Amino acid sequence: MKTILVAVAVAGALIGGMVQAQDATKKCMGCHDMDKKKVGPAFKDVAKKYKGNNEASGMVIAKMKDGKGHPKVAGTDAELKAAVDAALAAK
Repeated sequence: MKTILVAVAVAGALIGGMVQAQDATKKCMGCHDMDKKKVGPAFKDVAKKYKGNNEASGMVIAKMKDGKGHPKVAGTDAELKAAVDAALAAK
């Protein structure tokens, strides 16, 4: 029974994280696109630029929060991380 509860909790957290990533990424789509440049670069180009850089997520989130090199974005750390991680995973 305890194992089932833990499995349900983990599944809920994963699904919640995926939904949060989708919601946060939708806000970004006004200026970004997956495959082509709009106001900002395409997510696939951002992912390519930061490929292999383990510090990329933190650097991009800092730019978004501080408004340096990217318009200042309001959101929780979790929302910003979800959006950045989704962008960095683009192919």
